[in-house]
Amino acid sequence: MRGMRARAFAFAAAAAILVTACSTTGTPSGGGTTAGDQGKPFVFASTQFSPVTEQENMRKKILAAYQGASVDFVTDNEPTILNRISAEAKAGGEQQIGLAGLENGQFAALVAAGAFDDVTKIADKHKDQKIPQDMLTLGKFGGNAQVYIPWMQATYFMVASKQALQYLPSGADVNALTYQQTIAWAKNIFDKTGQKKFGFPLGTDGLIHRLIQGYFYPSYTGGLVTTYKSADAATMWNDMKELWKYSNPQSTTYARLQEPLQSGDIWLGIDHVARLIDVLKAKPDDFVAVPAPAGPKGRYYMSVVIGLGIPKASPNKAGAEALIDYLLKPETQIVTLRENSFFPVVDVKMPSDLNKGLQLEADAVAKQANSKDAKVVPLPVGLGGKGGEF
Repeated sequence: MRGMRARAFAFAAAAAILVTACSTTGTPSGGGTTAGDQGKPFVFASTQFSPVTEQENMRKKILAAYQGASVDFVTDNEPTILNRISAEAKAGGEQQIGLAGLENGQFAALVAAGAFDDVTKIADKHKDQKIPQDMLTLGKFGGNAQVYIPWMQATYFMVASKQALQYLPSGADVNALTYQQTIAWAKNIFDKTGQKKFGFPLGTDGLIHRLIQGYFYPSYTGGLVTTYKSADAATMWNDMKELWKYSNPQSTTYARLQEPLQSGDIWLGIDHVARLIDVLKAKPDDFVAVPAPAGPKGRYYMSVVIGLGIPKASPNKAGAEALIDYLLKPETQIVTLRENSFFPVVDVKMPSDLNKGLQLEADAVAKQANSKDAKVVPLPVGLGGKGGEF
């Protein structure tokens, strides 16, 4: 994907995923009595960048060149962040959270409560950066007000060790696999080596629920929720049961597949871009990154759009706007990609010196989005108290 532009990623519908996190408050970034000072300090609260390394990258690298008001980047799990924003909105007046970085679906719970300012003017200011219109539309939630400004995007795809390529089923294209071919691939590996080399992210913090919701079910049934009880769904579960026969039983402990891929415990697996990047950076010549498999109904995949919203209780709205401007700069978007593996939403040319591992991810994302049978999964939003159960 050298030279490809970020808006090449197809976003035809809404999608959001849950990234769980540990409550963390870090050393304030930015600020000081500089020419760019934007007044009162504020909290930048987000459900993203929960791993310690990602938090440090955010504070020390992504925000390093920011010269506005002092910002305290805080990451926590979804309920904690949303409850805090809601509580501050109900309290009224100026509170602590000046800017919120949330997934599309996480904003939905707060839209009805009117917790955020209309940021249409900020969106208009950034028209020249060519943020995809469908992303901006997602941020309106069916209304006229722009609730958030798209910040970054991510998805899931498959990574395979090159050791596994010799066992591909006859006639299979690694860049256009079906689930049936993936099962046959894992079976071939087992039959030839005696080892179960497929991996699922089934650990406590694994994202298997997003693979079930955004990949397995829709690829087999063409729907979500309403198609749970169907013959097509039964076929899907039978196929997953078959794939499990050739999967490493330690999958029940895997939160992120990059570790077992790097150790060689598994050779194949599907996971989130940020949970695969370490192995691709460490051993870019040993792995291939390819689109997720297709089912009978198509190559369904989940795309994640993260947005920036300004709470009505923000203590420094001008400062929050300045931070949005900074985060949308092409150079900041590239630093975010380099350090934390989330892809740009603005029109930006990928650098020629992009890390090999990131280039593998970028290529996989492009191939997946541009596959002739690709279909983006819209996740239901506004489920309220049932959201966690879902």
